[in-house]
Amino acid sequence: MHASADAPDDTAALFKTHCAICHEVPETKAPPTDTLRRLPAASILMAMEFGKMQPQAAVLQQEQRVRIARWLAAEEDLKRDAWITEKACPGETPVAVTGRENWGFGRSNTREAAGVRIGRRDAGKLELLWSIALPSVTTMRSQPVIAGETVFLGSKGAHLLALDRTSGCVRWSFKTDAPVHSAPTLDATPDGTNTLFFADEMATVYAVDATTGKLRWRERVKWFPTSIISGPITYHDGRLYVPLSSFEVAAAGLPTHECCRTHGGIQALDATTGAAAWRFDTTPHAARTVINRDGVQMWGPSGAVVWNSPTIDVKRGVLYFGTGQNSSSPATDTSDAIIALDLKTGEKRWMFQALADDAWNAACLSGGASCPVENGPDFDFGAAVMLVARKQGDLLLAGQKSGEVLALDPDRNGAVVWRKRIGSGSSNGGVHHGMATDGKTVFVPIADPERKVAGYVPKPGVYALKVDDGSVLWSHPVQRGCAFDPSDAPLVGLAEMAKGKAERSPWPDCSYYYGHSAAAVVANGVVYAGALDGKLRAFDARNGKLLRVIETKLPYQASNGVEGHGGAIDVGGVLVHGDRLFILSGYGMFGQMPGNMLLVYGLKAGK
Repeated sequence: MHASADAPDDTAALFKTHCAICHEVPETKAPPTDTLRRLPAASILMAMEFGKMQPQAAVLQQEQRVRIARWLAAEEDLKRDAWITEKACPGETPVAVTGRENWGFGRSNTREAAGVRIGRRDAGKLELLWSIALPSVTTMRSQPVIAGETVFLGSKGAHLLALDRTSGCVRWSFKTDAPVHSAPTLDATPDGTNTLFFADEMATVYAVDATTGKLRWRERVKWFPTSIISGPITYHDGRLYVPLSSFEVAAAGLPTHECCRTHGGIQALDATTGAAAWRFDTTPHAARTVINRDGVQMWGPSGAVVWNSPTIDVKRGVLYFGTGQNSSSPATDTSDAIIALDLKTGEKRWMFQALADDAWNAACLSGGASCPVENGPDFDFGAAVMLVARKQGDLLLAGQKSGEVLALDPDRNGAVVWRKRIGSGSSNGGVHHGMATDGKTVFVPIADPERKVAGYVPKPGVYALKVDDGSVLWSHPVQRGCAFDPSDAPLVGLAEMAKGKAERSPWPDCSYYYGHSAAAVVANGVVYAGALDGKLRAFDARNGKLLRVIETKLPYQASNGVEGHGGAIDVGGVLVHGDRLFILSGYGMFGQMPGNMLLVYGLKAGK
């Protein structure tokens, strides 16, 4: 693309003015226009927003970038989306909202599913009933919402889909500007409208009528050019609480990037209109600090992003969330912290910092000049804080990428009641996306990948701790269980995204990653935990007995007529509802195994 004068209204002319000078001139070696037309609109848009084409596309307005992406991909996207029309079963989707349909199965984020009929004796009898493969998708990130007879699924193919719970046919679909990134949240606004709230990869928040699939409003919540909304949005009493993260931690790996000027926080919105109510910034706005050894201006403070679902404490009128590391120096006391805010005003009530001086970015992976002097371990709180009600006093349970679980007292400004380290932790290890609790036991997935670091002993698996004191009740460490060629190991996290082997098999016979990164679920005495090698494990919550392993790293001819493949299970990769088990298989962002499958298991009639 090419920066020039103001763009004309006609999209073809817009492309010719800004893009054709490269994409229609072979000497530039840019992908030709015909190649671009075979890409999904979402991929083209992401290249302009966040990827290789960001500098060239900066002259365009965001709406113009959307128009160009859609214009280029219109014909092929229509073919890719044909299954939606072919599998349509149109109809309104009335749902009864209970407040337990969302990420944490309640505003306390305990991830204990209620009303589940599948029990310990049923795990071995579950069979695949139907499946959905999403065309041109490599990552299944958005945990569905299931309400009544409808499954609401966000797609990296830039759709929100309302699927029939029994057959998977499409009741309605809603097209988004960019891939859906957060899990949807379902609740009723004060006017009585059951509404789905979610965010796409451009930090646009949508409110969609859950019954009809019609847009109510959309609002871009993009504090900075690199802002993104990764964590599920929380609803309470007419307000939305939106967690703000940033991908600048990755951009900092570029030697010329002036790191870092963005930070995280919480944006409160009116759920009926999308209007801003208040905002909380996790750090002050960045100022110039030093010139690094490459001659590039550095900025700080930054980071302390929020990529977990905020937790509501109605009794105390408080919102809780965890933060990540700082992205640049100076480090602040708000990184790697649990923060409590007043629900109405957004004012800080209290804060607990688990680890000080953790400043880190992608430049640290290669010894780059933009790596902060702290060069911390990158030990975010990525998992949602869980509020556990007890007669002897409520507790907040928080899991950190350090591999540590902490219990804090909400009535004593987050004072530590106990802390227990289970895993060894790493930049993408420890407790990653979430724990689960039934009130007496907390079930902890540990992701710990293998790393050649002195003194580091990975401890991937699933662990059960006593809520009262953190003592270990049972443990299930996991091993790779196959022979892996060390020369085929991916680079670490963001480095793999930038420079990974193109020739590497997407689904190796033996996966490098095999730990438990996805958030766990507990339901009716069974703990469900998905792993990065595509295995879903079901445990007896009482003693850790392994009840069932479901292998999802397989090719599928899905029920919607699309060929698909399972892969790594990550983020909110599994949930259970009534007599059905739902698995999202595929997560290809950082060298894990890609995939595009929604797999629905249940008990067949007569069994």
